[in-house]
Amino acid sequence: MLQQTQTKRVSEKFLEFTREFPDFSTLSKAPLDKVLKVWKGLGYNRRAVALKKIADILINDYDGEVPDSLEILKSFPQIGHNTASSIITFAFNKPTIFIETNIRNVYLYFFFPNKPHVKDKEILQIIEKTIDKKRPREWYYALMDYGVMLKKTHPELNKKSAHYRKQIPFKGSNRQLRGKVLKILIKTKSLHKSDFEKKFINFDQKRVKKVLNQLEKEGFIKKEKNKITLVK
Repeated sequence: MLQQTQTKRVSEKFLEFTREFPDFSTLSKAPLDKVLKVWKGLGYNRRAVALKKIADILINDYDGEVPDSLEILKSFPQIGHNTASSIITFAFNKPTIFIETNIRNVYLYFFFPNKPHVKDKEILQIIEKTIDKKRPREWYYALMDYGVMLKKTHPELNKKSAHYRKQIPFKGSNRQLRGKVLKILIKTKSLHKSDFEKKFINFDQKRVKKVLNQLEKEGFIKKEKNKITLVK
């Protein structure tokens, strides 16, 4: 949930989500439309699909338990090195080396005060040398809290990163279009193609087609001869 989403937005949704799906078994058994309905408001819906798939894997292959193996976690849908490492540190209090926005800001501030275009590779080398191996969970919590403070006092820090990209405005974006498509299908479950086209008559049809192809590829929808259906 925290991937590309602010903590303030996540905190309330996390409580709602875990009330609805208190364990991996409940999430695994839940229909996709219900998962997406509860997820609504967080955006990047492919993360909800990935989370449900991970629940399936944990129930079927790991007796419902989260493994503390970096390589196993990285094999799960949409979990890369940083997410897998943070899970191991925060869930199991084991030292791992990873970076995220707030951690990056701390190291940019203290170790690269006059250098632009700093690569994460440079920062990770310093993180490896400075990590508290006995209390990694506390250490990373402290770094993240410090980074949040720095973001308020030094908002320009993230622009020093070589990986900084200005976020594309949501309004009018493909993300907004994807959200509209899913919102309609969560409500209706299925739509005849002619009815679907009427709802998107004012949109660029090439963009609509591209979004539908992406959603089908990602496992959200099925495009049949005369209708579009949300995958269960």
